[in-house]
Amino acid sequence: MVAAERGEQIATFDLETVRRFADLAVFGLSAAREEIDALNVYPVPDGDTGTNMYLTVEAAREALREHLASVPAGEAELRPALGAYARGALLGARGNSGVILSQLVGALLRRMGQGRPEDRSAVVMAEGFAQASEAAYAAVGTPVEGTILSVARAAAETAAEAARDPEAHLGDVLHAAADAAREALARTPDQMPLLREAGVVDAGGRGLCVILDAAETAVTGHRPVGAPTPVGTKAIPQPLPTGDLTEDGPAYEVMYLLDAEEAAIPGLRTRLQALGDSLVVVGGEGLWNVHVHVEDVGAAVEAGIEAGRPRRIRVTHFAEQVTRARDRRAVERRGRAVVAVVAGDGLAEIFTGAGAHVIHGGPGRRPSTGEILEAVLATGAEEVVILPNDPDSLGVAEVAAATAEEGGDVRVVVIPTKAQVQGIAAMAVHEPGRGFDADVVQMTGASRGARHGAVTVAVKQAITSAGPCEPGDVLGVLQGDFAVVGEDQFGVARDILQRLLAAGGELVTLVAGEDGDDLATRCAEWVESEHPGVDVLVYEGGQERYPLLLAVE
Repeated sequence: MVAAERGEQIATFDLETVRRFADLAVFGLSAAREEIDALNVYPVPDGDTGTNMYLTVEAAREALREHLASVPAGEAELRPALGAYARGALLGARGNSGVILSQLVGALLRRMGQGRPEDRSAVVMAEGFAQASEAAYAAVGTPVEGTILSVARAAAETAAEAARDPEAHLGDVLHAAADAAREALARTPDQMPLLREAGVVDAGGRGLCVILDAAETAVTGHRPVGAPTPVGTKAIPQPLPTGDLTEDGPAYEVMYLLDAEEAAIPGLRTRLQALGDSLVVVGGEGLWNVHVHVEDVGAAVEAGIEAGRPRRIRVTHFAEQVTRARDRRAVERRGRAVVAVVAGDGLAEIFTGAGAHVIHGGPGRRPSTGEILEAVLATGAEEVVILPNDPDSLGVAEVAAATAEEGGDVRVVVIPTKAQVQGIAAMAVHEPGRGFDADVVQMTGASRGARHGAVTVAVKQAITSAGPCEPGDVLGVLQGDFAVVGEDQFGVARDILQRLLAAGGELVTLVAGEDGDDLATRCAEWVESEHPGVDVLVYEGGQERYPLLLAVE
């Protein structure tokens, strides 16, 4: 579709477009994240792809705002702004989906920042899509089709075709890329049997479609035709946010959810427009998400009270953001530290007691690159070991480690622990007094020697590697894969233990989750009875969703 058929297009990718895109990406993923999380193909509620992608673009937007607030009014330039957004995405990335998204964003924006005045924006954007797709594939150890990678490649290939038209504008390229992404998303079940069996499309690909729709809307001002709207929501047309986050703009950002009838929203919009700028209200069916920049926080909240019932009110003072960014201080580093991601309060006590610095994580609240980086730097150590203890936090930890080492004053190694019990095994042999490399070798060996399993409960119907399951079925996990489907937690746990002990073992570690103390006790008694030569350690981990974690060393 050429520009003449779609109305006037923005011919350049400028700073205002970046601002609009940053806001629209956050709003789009905020509205869609529950839908994307629900595309989880596994029977336990570990799916947080939508949440991770939302938090990644939110962190990118905050980084952009901090950068713009630090630049004198009217002096902001495109290239540094793009760099700030890309770095924010990198540091804010959560989970594998967030890491891949940050790679896509970083590569795309690097190419956009290299554009020359004589370059056609459409061509630069198409080249950026191609570089983004290549970077994402390169960042994944074993690329799998039917994922966000496939969707990104389809968008890049179609963008390149569209850019060959000498009359194509930036909006035409984005329109073609967004359309191709949605078509590629629909094909993901054909490429991945697990998706087909679950009757869903790829969650990461769906999130990328939201991002591309936001980009097209930021450039053209029109919502893409065919872009899916999350069930139960509808967007109210608003002026696209353009407020400067500098000393000349409003001092506060106010966001809240609002329970209100649709008839009250036009009045709310009028009231808030008079108070500030960057107003966006999205929602429907009695629930709305309100965002505005104002000087008078109280008046913005009162407007919500008059319209309905505001909740989850969040206020951000832009000046404080800048102060926090400027207050980072260099420290003299010495010694060695371990940073561990933990999935429960009891696990936090276990790791802290062993001398580690802990970050709370787990399904639904996995840490960002920035959080792990901050924890690494906050140790004050010159040598740091990171234990991600979760396969979906491994990529984030590796990016954090690489970023920390860029400063040159700290050495960081990630031990690829994919389970909490592997992290416990690594901490058991940690010895700060020996050489760093020797300590890493010992910890890595101990973690790899811990054969691990878990017991959980299905919350939805699904096809697993152990066969079909129904809600309420007990699932046994062996080395990260579903191996048993049963009805009794103790019976399933005993089956997993038997399989782990079949290859021998000297020590069994049991970590009880919420309400899992009795299960752990029964398993310990069974091991002592059936394998009297094997030692048993029982911990209270307090982790959610998994009544029992177990390992054999």
